[in-house]
Amino acid sequence: MADNRPIGVFDSGIGGLTVLREIWDLMPGEGTVYFGDNGRAPYGTKSKSTVIKYSLQNMHFLEQQDVKMIVIACNTASAHAYKALSEKSDVPVIEVVTPGARCAAGTTRNGKIGIIATKGSVNSGVYKEAVERFAAPGTKIYQQACPLFVSLAEEGWWDNEVTSLVCSRYLTPLKEAGIDTLVLGCTHYPLLSGAIRKFMGDGVTLINAGKAVAQVVRETLEENGLSCGGTQEPLRRFYTSDEPELFEEVASPFLGRGLPSGTLKYNTDRFDV
Repeated sequence: MADNRPIGVFDSGIGGLTVLREIWDLMPGEGTVYFGDNGRAPYGTKSKSTVIKYSLQNMHFLEQQDVKMIVIACNTASAHAYKALSEKSDVPVIEVVTPGARCAAGTTRNGKIGIIATKGSVNSGVYKEAVERFAAPGTKIYQQACPLFVSLAEEGWWDNEVTSLVCSRYLTPLKEAGIDTLVLGCTHYPLLSGAIRKFMGDGVTLINAGKAVAQVVRETLEENGLSCGGTQEPLRRFYTSDEPELFEEVASPFLGRGLPSGTLKYNTDRFDV
């Protein structure tokens, strides 16, 4: 039996739209509700307890939208809050760390993998541990926190001279280490993939977890009998905790298709957790 309820997706801002777009491409008939917590971004500089609190509040909001699944389209929230959400949610919860880690481990040719992420994700060690679970023995893993990348993505500065300078500052150690695979360990970072690829060179494969996450979403829907019937126009609803106009201005060049549109403002901090 078809389940036409939407998929709920949340992130600290616009970065999760990289995951949302992959879900649309793979499952064009599935409806989605997206919440960008721009008003409290970035999550990468927040404490673990704060990220868990924010994520639970976001989850409760999406549950009110009658979603059939929740996708944590934020690496920091996935690293800190996945366990808490999966224990409290009545619907399947998907995180973004494991799919990307598995993809990176299967991609490297020389056994040298780089991970770039927020300070929160790097300090947690969750992404490194996830890659180690799937990687061959002897694989070397190099981590680098890139906190300014989130601000650049949110500002819409995806590939300019400022972005190039920041890439050089953050990525030089990884380039010198000789990595051949680079995990974009924050869903904002694919927005900067052009600048990152220019600096790292064609010999380095960039891992965008979004594609792998979309595949997990489809498999989980099918396994749980939650796939849509594909007989109606899919829902495309957007919310943000900041100004909708600003959210749409930054997000629309990336999403295209005249979206996002009709974005509404909602502050999830009204939920007690």
